[in-house]
Amino acid sequence: MSVVLILTILIVISALAFDFINGFHDTANAIATSVSTKALKPRQAILLAAVMNFVGALTFTGVAKTISKDIVDPFSLTGGHTGSIVIFAALLSAIIWNLLTWYYGIPSSSSHAIIGSIAGAAIAAKGFEVIKYEGFIKILEALVLSPILAFTVGYIVYSIFKIFFKDFNLTKTNRNFRFIQIATAALQSYSHGTNDAQKSMGIITMALLANGYLHHDEVPFWVQLSCAIAMGLGTSIGGWKIIKTVGGKIMKIRPINGVAADLTGAAIIFGATFIHLPVSTTHVISSGILGVGASHRLKGVKWGTAQRMLITWVITLPITSVLAGIIYFIMNIFF
Repeated sequence: MSVVLILTILIVISALAFDFINGFHDTANAIATSVSTKALKPRQAILLAAVMNFVGALTFTGVAKTISKDIVDPFSLTGGHTGSIVIFAALLSAIIWNLLTWYYGIPSSSSHAIIGSIAGAAIAAKGFEVIKYEGFIKILEALVLSPILAFTVGYIVYSIFKIFFKDFNLTKTNRNFRFIQIATAALQSYSHGTNDAQKSMGIITMALLANGYLHHDEVPFWVQLSCAIAMGLGTSIGGWKIIKTVGGKIMKIRPINGVAADLTGAAIIFGATFIHLPVSTTHVISSGILGVGASHRLKGVKWGTAQRMLITWVITLPITSVLAGIIYFIMNIFF
């Protein structure tokens, strides 16, 4: 068995492991509001999210194509085992960062982690000229603008809710919204699958292209299916620490708040998937909740938690880039 084939197999396994971790790391955001309001019991929410993420992951491939060719040209990584080591180092970097932030219950972005890691490892291997700046900047713009848009839309959606339901009985309205939350939690989980699972699909496709096992950027069905299964299984494990942070440490969420936040998150993520751009579901969902909270009662938002999350979001790209570069140099010694 050749070294290239062994590295390709290791990359596939690592990409599926990243998808699995993404399942319990990021998917927790999609069901956090429904669990915190008791619209769904934790096990029910996790099962629902696992199924909807699996279905969502099988639906689209556009984001995977963006990941596989718009950050770095896979064919520029040919020569020896360079491409394989770059991709493997990027995956290890993203996995380490995801596990670290999960351990401390910080809703960090898997998207930032993997994109920063790919860029960092590629630069370590070939220098800054290897980056496809037009595609990379387009992805960064989507990552930066999507939470701002989510905050704004969340604020507007809940402001409309306040006007429309101002004369309704609050207790009865919240009780009815618990049933609606089941549908919105399913919708948000589905939207998460349409975007986040594709990042691992893109990584595997990039490795297959760089190593000559694939000659076009179409995502093979076995890649799509295996990533969908990995994310579904990861989701079934649950991410209780992240659920606790997103569901209770940003604001006190009631069912009507949860529905507004879920609709906001799903709309932004679907929009990004439709135009083939990867966004951070963590950033989008958390920012949507912040927007709803600011509209509901500005003082009710726990801005200290929001500040800690913001710092993590800002440092993720540079830290994972440097970490991936270091891992690349270490691996390059052995290969």
